[in-house]
Amino acid sequence: MPGTFVQLLLRGLLAGLLAGLLAGAVAFVVGEPHVDSAIALEEAAADAHSHDAGAAAEDAEAGHSHGDDAEVSRTGQKAGLFLATALAGTALGALYASVLHFARRHTDLPGWKLALTGAGLAWLAIAAVPFVKYPANPPAVGDPDTIDERTLLWLAAVVLGLVAVAVAVAVAKAVATQELHTVRIIAPVVAFLVVVGLGYLVLPTIDEVGEDFPASLLWQFRVASVSVQLTLWAALGFAFAFLTERSSRRVSVPA
Repeated sequence: MPGTFVQLLLRGLLAGLLAGLLAGAVAFVVGEPHVDSAIALEEAAADAHSHDAGAAAEDAEAGHSHGDDAEVSRTGQKAGLFLATALAGTALGALYASVLHFARRHTDLPGWKLALTGAGLAWLAIAAVPFVKYPANPPAVGDPDTIDERTLLWLAAVVLGLVAVAVAVAVAKAVATQELHTVRIIAPVVAFLVVVGLGYLVLPTIDEVGEDFPASLLWQFRVASVSVQLTLWAALGFAFAFLTERSSRRVSVPA
């Protein structure tokens, strides 16, 4: 993978910005309608208890920003969605480029292959592993009093994913000289699944979805969440790989 650390960093920032904007577009088209539906259910439930002062205080503590009394309107939230995903994508792009800068010293993979492999492993560790244990929930689901606990458990799941991927990579290197291709494929996969499985057993299970919440809406929201994450990491990986391959061809062309 050609380029200095600064060049890789700039490449990552650009790829991350593009990936963030694309992920924001997917979130706006695919995810926001389900968020609106969930908020409508939440507001309907609040209206049913409009004479209960305790319910009103609970809504205030929940911090959901919607309706006429919201600090930020839904229109403002949707407009800010692209800013948020662009900033998140740019930050992830910088971190991703930094990791690739160190990873290129320990692999013979071409730059574009390393970029795609890194993006795939990052998605697996940071998005897939936490999602399977603690899937995303729409605004109307979840107890506000447990938000800190749920956030810490999600971060623990991210750490679990990173550890599992690191173990799988280490095992892959250890069996790289094996003559059997199946061993070189199966060994790291098994190592990854064992680490993740043990981690899932240790981490507590949280299920705060009410029995009256529509299963179809919950499923659609979670599919949308997965789609946004896939878009972000796929776009980041392919954009970085394209910029890397383009840079490599420029270097190889004689002046």
